Amino acid sequence: RGIDIDIDHLPLDDKKSFDLLASGHTAGVFQLEGSGMRDMLKRLKPNRFEDIIAVVALYRPGPMDNSPSYIARKHGTETVTYPHETLAPILEVTYGIIIYQEQVMQIAQVLAGYSLGGAELLRRAMGKKIKYEMAALGEIFVEGPIENGVNEKLASEIFDLVDKFAGYGFNKSHAAAYALVSYQTAYLKANYPVEFMAASMTHDMQNTDKVVTNIEECREMSLTLLPPDVNSGDFRFIAKDEQTIVYGLGAIKGLGEGPIESIVNCREAEGIYRDLYEFCERVDQRKVNKRAIDALIGSWAFDLLVCDISP
Repeated sequence: RGIDIDIDHLPLDDKKSFDLLASGHTAGVFQLEGSGMRDMLKRLKPNRFEDIIAVVALYRPGPMDNSPSYIARKHGTETVTYPHETLAPILEVTYGIIIYQEQVMQIAQVLAGYSLGGAELLRRAMGKKIKYEMAALGEIFVEGPIENGVNEKLASEIFDLVDKFAGYGFNKSHAAAYALVSYQTAYLKANYPVEFMAASMTHDMQNTDKVVTNIEECREMSLTLLPPDVNSGDFRFIAKDEQTIVYGLGAIKGLGEGPIESIVNCREAEGIYRDLYEFCERVDQRKVNKRAIDALIGSWAFDLLVCDISP
């Protein structure tokens, strides 16, 4: 359509993109197309980029236990609380819930007086779960908050909380990078659905199950997918207009790139095929052999022709 898209500078507040994510129609969207992830998105209804980062980090064994609280706190059905008031600036963005490894390190810095290097060593030790190291680290961690006016009981509780999340916490830097690609693919699907689905189907054309799934997705999106046709099809799935996709002949089993190239080149050079007999006369029969023709017949790619096979 002659539209140039700068994929690295998309607006991160696109309503269509967030409406798509909230609907759970995320087939083909990076990291967000599984059934469990779709269900989580429908319950969460993300409306900011930070929510996508959190979803990527939360949808993992361990952190997933916190997803109900994250969703409830986002929608105001659960009160946002913090282990200690000094941690509010660190945990505010995640509604008081520890999600990222960076938050673990920040808590150690702010509450227990760790240096940045010391906080990283603490995070690594917690991840390894070595008991004797943990006991020693626990004593050091608790001493810091006490010096900062936090009582020993609360300091110990915060250490246990931090320890619980540090073992399986996700890097926010990693989650943010994933989330950006998730958002980019969601943006393309929401704003350019025909082009997006044509590209997705081309990418998955060798996987029959994926092709079937994508066909169903096109129906759900109210897009028109034209049937295979030797007079309009190319190797790839093509966006014909803003509503219509031309079926990619490369998705037909038993039909390789060589035969399709011959069919397309012949059509472009000499015009459309008028009947099956003419088709067989015109194409390079060394490439378009009986097996290829059988595959085309089986996929109904000749059905729009007047199939007169008489000499």
